[in-house]
Amino acid sequence: MPKAKQSKRRKTFDYNKDRKKLKKKFIKKNNPRIENSLIRNAWDNHKSTARNLQEMGLAFDPNRSLPFKKTSLLGEAKAKGTRATPGVVIKPYVVNQLVEEASRPAKNTKSLSTDLIEYVQHMIREHKDNYKAMARDEKNYYQDTPKQIKRKVDEYKRFHSEHYGAFMDSLGYPQLMDQ
Repeated sequence: MPKAKQSKRRKTFDYNKDRKKLKKKFIKKNNPRIENSLIRNAWDNHKSTARNLQEMGLAFDPNRSLPFKKTSLLGEAKAKGTRATPGVVIKPYVVNQLVEEASRPAKNTKSLSTDLIEYVQHMIREHKDNYKAMARDEKNYYQDTPKQIKRKVDEYKRFHSEHYGAFMDSLGYPQLMDQ
């Protein structure tokens, strides 16, 4: 039986491959970037992932970190403690900072485009609260229905309430659109 060609052939060096780049690529793939700056700064590359997280007071395997109850066939519940060995938390400041960061209220970053704000202001200026007339307006380029225009006006009132109040005051109208 004949042998495979590859086994007889002499191995040659591939000059087209950059070994330095390949090594960097391999290291980058095996050590992915840690997005959280608190964890990244406390990370030790010479230790395993489980060990690093244990020293920070974080769980590597959530199933092992929480106590759970096992039920037998008879229905008796046996309380079993945590399976993980209690580790010494060397870097408790990481958990404290993560808890503090999580307890901060989230910022509302949703806003409306300036074009939409100008569109809504034009509609209110011309038609007050008549949505059917707004739908027939020549500036209604996207042919929005009265319901769609009402929804846009409501969004403007919700996200830019102070601007809406100042705008209505500048027009001299009472706030007709509050419902």
